[in-house]
Amino acid sequence: MKINKVRLFVNNNIKSKNAEKIVKEYLIKEGFKITTEDDFDLGIAVGGDGSFLRMIKQSNFKNDALYVGINTGTLGFAQDLNMNNLDKFIKDLKQEDFNYEKIGIGYIEIETKTKTEAINCLNEIVIRDEGLNTLHCNVYIDNNLLENYVGDGLLVSTSFGSTAYNLSFGGSIVYNTFDTLQLTPIAPLNNKSYGTLTNSLIIPSDKTLLLKTKTNQRDILITVDGNNIFYNDVIGIKIKIEDKIKIIRQKDYNFIRKINDKFLK
Repeated sequence: MKINKVRLFVNNNIKSKNAEKIVKEYLIKEGFKITTEDDFDLGIAVGGDGSFLRMIKQSNFKNDALYVGINTGTLGFAQDLNMNNLDKFIKDLKQEDFNYEKIGIGYIEIETKTKTEAINCLNEIVIRDEGLNTLHCNVYIDNNLLENYVGDGLLVSTSFGSTAYNLSFGGSIVYNTFDTLQLTPIAPLNNKSYGTLTNSLIIPSDKTLLLKTKTNQRDILITVDGNNIFYNDVIGIKIKIEDKIKIIRQKDYNFIRKINDKFLK
């Protein structure tokens, strides 16, 4: 895949801004064109994991481009590069000598009484009652009833997002390329009155998840990749994997080693 135009998405802090200058110098030296337009071939996020999320969102989940992150933040799980290996990486780009993974992104349809709205997510969507009261909803997989959920809320993560907010609620870590959805309950009720799943459920990419609200509880707070949106009169929320983006990986990238390095060392 030939790369000519590169767009930088940079965190607004001194460390990232200083890194941006160096990145531009390397890219220009190797003959790449720096652009601020939407028709880029490669998007580079300079910052922490939040900068990577913002890049994907600002570029509208562009599926005909490549993405990569340079970590100048703290954890940097989504960022595959650091400033120490930048020179070699850009020379490899010039030679078209690199690998990439196709990562499934979440497609969400929110149906209300008056409209249907579609949103994409890279990491996760969280569904809660608008007033943060106990959430009651029916959960379906391909129109088959899974459960009558009762609890604080539901988190649905992509495979890529399985290592993000999902982990905080005891969800499973999933390989990036599996393109699954994961349904993880948030403080579910499980007693004589309510029978609710207390563990996460992995859903294949060819299945559709549907959440149907109760008639007396249709004002919903939906959080998509950290952004809160309030919806009134919600009838149903449909979630599936419908498209993919391409993320460059270093040749020695190994998912298991990254888990060990970022979460266990």
